[in-house]
Amino acid sequence: MRLNRLFAGTAIAFALALSACGGGGGGDDTLTLRRGISAKVDTLDPHRSSAAWENIIIGDMFHGLMQHAPDGEVIPAMAESWETSEDGLVWTFTLRETTWSDGVPVTADDFVYALRRIQDPAIASQYSSLLYIIKNAQPLNEGRIAPEELGVRAIDERTLEITLEEPAPYFLGLLTHYTTFPVPQHIVEQYGEAWVQPENIEVNGPYKLVYWVTGDQLVADKNPLFYEADTLCFGRVSYFEIEDLAAVERRIEAGDLDINNDFDGGRKAELDRRFPGWARTSPGLLTTYWSFNSSEAPFDDVRVRKALAMAVDREFLVNDVLTPGFIPAYNFVPPGIANYETDRPEVYWKSMSRPERLAEARRSLEEAGYGPDNPFQFEYKHRSTGDNPKAAPVAQANWNEIAPWVNAQILRQDTKVLYADLRQSNFEVADGGWLADYNDPLNYLYLLDTDAGQQNYGNYSNPEFDNLLELASQERDLVARAAIFAQAEQIMLEDYPITPMWFQVTKNLVDPNLDGWAENAEDNHRSRWLCPKADVTEATSAE
Repeated sequence: MRLNRLFAGTAIAFALALSACGGGGGGDDTLTLRRGISAKVDTLDPHRSSAAWENIIIGDMFHGLMQHAPDGEVIPAMAESWETSEDGLVWTFTLRETTWSDGVPVTADDFVYALRRIQDPAIASQYSSLLYIIKNAQPLNEGRIAPEELGVRAIDERTLEITLEEPAPYFLGLLTHYTTFPVPQHIVEQYGEAWVQPENIEVNGPYKLVYWVTGDQLVADKNPLFYEADTLCFGRVSYFEIEDLAAVERRIEAGDLDINNDFDGGRKAELDRRFPGWARTSPGLLTTYWSFNSSEAPFDDVRVRKALAMAVDREFLVNDVLTPGFIPAYNFVPPGIANYETDRPEVYWKSMSRPERLAEARRSLEEAGYGPDNPFQFEYKHRSTGDNPKAAPVAQANWNEIAPWVNAQILRQDTKVLYADLRQSNFEVADGGWLADYNDPLNYLYLLDTDAGQQNYGNYSNPEFDNLLELASQERDLVARAAIFAQAEQIMLEDYPITPMWFQVTKNLVDPNLDGWAENAEDNHRSRWLCPKADVTEATSAE
């Protein structure tokens, strides 16, 4: 890798004084790690974000109770130790003694403040429902109770107690997610929504934001008060919002990029030739699925949704169009998920031939009232990033194959814009994907719960499905719990609020001269673990 020194060869036209960092951990505070992210950053507020690419930066700046090791193992972060009540409902954490980047102590009250804030209706967090597992979180989010009734309290400055609605075998994994991170109350209350701007922000994690200009880059410098600052190899991390994958390749060729969180999967062989060792793939907890707006006609008719789900040729897409290693999806929860040891449900037509699928799709639309005298027209929106633009014209052709009177139109949108449309149910059929926030089937199935809020893009609602999720949440036997989840998933698949499309592999471009990178199913890679290989550092120093 080319070791980029601070201020050398970058687009930053400003002067920043990097604070001196002690510790003698072998890092070089003049080194910059350059990371490409796949879309524009909307927010770096942990309570307002819902984007995986924003998490790359947020997770470099803030630390929650738990964190991921490079290989994805859940390990302690702000929590030194914890105890759990016999019924699994009350968790008591002892916090490490540390400070925010301005020297103010991080206390249990910062966690209490943060967990109340994300449920504040005024925040309108897109991810609030992820934490409904905490006692009284949902009624607080709905404005029905006072913040003090949330099941979170500070016993003292370094002791935090969290009470859950039901036992959650995945809870420690959930605590790695940015929605559970503390935020600095003294800064948030002083600056309001501007608290995440470089001139205001204070953090408790490895890096602190110092520069943010959309269209240029975001830059974070080493936080000298981070409790393990002396272990950091890079004094600075620069993040580039690069949606154009061809531009990513040009930057790598020019020696201007060390990591990118995506690549054109169809070009993997070419990338392996041009950039040996850079393209990294591994099985991931990622599902691409397409949503139907079931709250609006004609997609309030299950026959219409079923017809479109059946008609798309997943096998052709996976074998001939998409990144090698993708798997056709005929259910929603990806293989490899924890706590789901049971017979997995799938759509009944998986074993049907393509002509049989098209014939049944046509019959289904005809039963819904469509035909030569009543043509069926609709719009499909898709993301501008990843494999999605390549899949869209294939899907359009597949749908138009159902019958001459079916007319599918496709619309490519900026990824950030499309997800905003999804959250507002501003679509008919739309592309999307889900990367696990924690390793449990609930993290997928809850997206279709009536109370999931903005994450339930098509406003699906089925009381039987909801009741099964509630029943599973009360079940402590993991085998019985998995069987209940399977019943719920089967019901959902037969309702077609979504159509699962493919299970993905993770896709990253990583300079082979970096140490500390490890593949993990949740595709979580914090900058704090990365270092230049020793021989590269020595060669650069010799120059």
